[in-house]
Amino acid sequence: MTASASGSGDRQPGAQGDAYEPDPRRWRALWVTLVAGFMSLLDVTIVAVALPTVQRDLGASPADVQWVVSGYALTFALALVTAGRLGDALDRRKIFLIALCGFVLCSAACGAAPGITLLVVARLAQGLAAGFMAPQNSALIQQMFRGAERGRAFGYFGATVGISSASGPIVGGAILALADGMQGWRWIFYVNVPIGVLAVLLGRRLLPRTRTSGRGHVDVPGVLLLGLGVLAFMYPLVQAESGGLSRLWWLFLVGAAVLAVFVRRQRRLLARGTTPLLDPRLFSTVRGYAIGAGVGTLYFIGFSGVWLVFALFYQRGLHYSPLESGLAVTPFAIGSAGAAVVSGRLVDRFGRLLTVCGLTGVIVGLGTAAVLLRFAPLDVAPWLAAPALFAGGIGGGFVVSPNITMTLRDVPVRMAGAAGGALQTGQRLGAAVGTAALPGLFYLVLGRGDDFQVALFVALCAALGAMLTSLALAAYDWLRDRRRRAAHGKCPEEVANSPVHSRSL
Repeated sequence: MTASASGSGDRQPGAQGDAYEPDPRRWRALWVTLVAGFMSLLDVTIVAVALPTVQRDLGASPADVQWVVSGYALTFALALVTAGRLGDALDRRKIFLIALCGFVLCSAACGAAPGITLLVVARLAQGLAAGFMAPQNSALIQQMFRGAERGRAFGYFGATVGISSASGPIVGGAILALADGMQGWRWIFYVNVPIGVLAVLLGRRLLPRTRTSGRGHVDVPGVLLLGLGVLAFMYPLVQAESGGLSRLWWLFLVGAAVLAVFVRRQRRLLARGTTPLLDPRLFSTVRGYAIGAGVGTLYFIGFSGVWLVFALFYQRGLHYSPLESGLAVTPFAIGSAGAAVVSGRLVDRFGRLLTVCGLTGVIVGLGTAAVLLRFAPLDVAPWLAAPALFAGGIGGGFVVSPNITMTLRDVPVRMAGAAGGALQTGQRLGAAVGTAALPGLFYLVLGRGDDFQVALFVALCAALGAMLTSLALAAYDWLRDRRRRAAHGKCPEEVANSPVHSRSL
């Protein structure tokens, strides 16, 4: 494959549908996908602040109400790779619009659910719809944009991912404050309906179709194997608060075995000349894909878990309301949003260096906030930590967007959906690990001494450990690129705009 930042690698010989013709509506179409993506990712965390209210109004047990959050995350992760491949094989526009309609209907069903059982069922279906929608976002960016424009588009996409993940508690707290009273939590779901309907109407007009002649095969046994493998890994994590890790640890071994069979099947299909569900060559021949997926997974272990830990600290330790708790971490979201948009314009020039600098900024910012919240007096600690969180947010804005761009920019467009789905599956698995492990560690420390500051500090240090590992991986990739540039005698700008040769895809 000959690939470049400008997209030459997307026009493979014989790969139908990969020829690039700029769509004059591409920027308006991008905003439709970003709004839909924001809703689907926001719903991963927005419900967490409403769980006590849901439990009270529906008379649910703690284990039942936890499925409102974990069930959504589970079905979301299960659908991603399969949905990406279906988008590649059929029509990304069609899959996106069907999934968006399903998401809107399930949101309405969640809001109208009369009991906890129907609410959980609706959330499972809503997560499935979100999982089918999510990989089409990155694939449509691959399809609609090239070169510097693609970097900018992924910058907006990265900002959406970062803001939606960090602002869930803020938005959820604000909605609960505005819809105060019995059943006010239902508006967390109802708010998706008018926005989603508008996105469907605009998407029908603006989103481009995918030319799919000759690419309709989908590996159904591979779908089942991958689904079982991901389920085996995810289920103990989503059951962590009810002892799932101690009771169901053996499922990790089952998941590893099933995924090994899945990989073997994908290689066998490739050798026979049949299109696999997930092409193994993405990880072995596409520059930056394997490392980028690893960087994203490790980062999301720390990134996703810290917001639940902060919510526990502020609401239980400092007795903040859900809205006040969300506002306390708003500086991170603000810094992340601005930096993500800027980073999309710089990634073609600086490449992986942006990720290295961004991870360093996140680690320094969150580390400083952890120290201040541990040792400063509680009445002033949140105010002192705000600038550190803002600095960490700026760093975070230089992580997600550049990493997505660097990971996907050399992927052929015909494989963009499956590649984006696999990348997001890794991120969802990382998020599941983080949201299970970090609050668990917080409660463990709290149970030994009832010191909220110590519990927060230990949990944040664990998150920083995952981010340091991600930084080491990103630094390795950056140094390897520097050695490659030195060997070819090129400056960074020349390398960013020159073809990269790898084995044919």
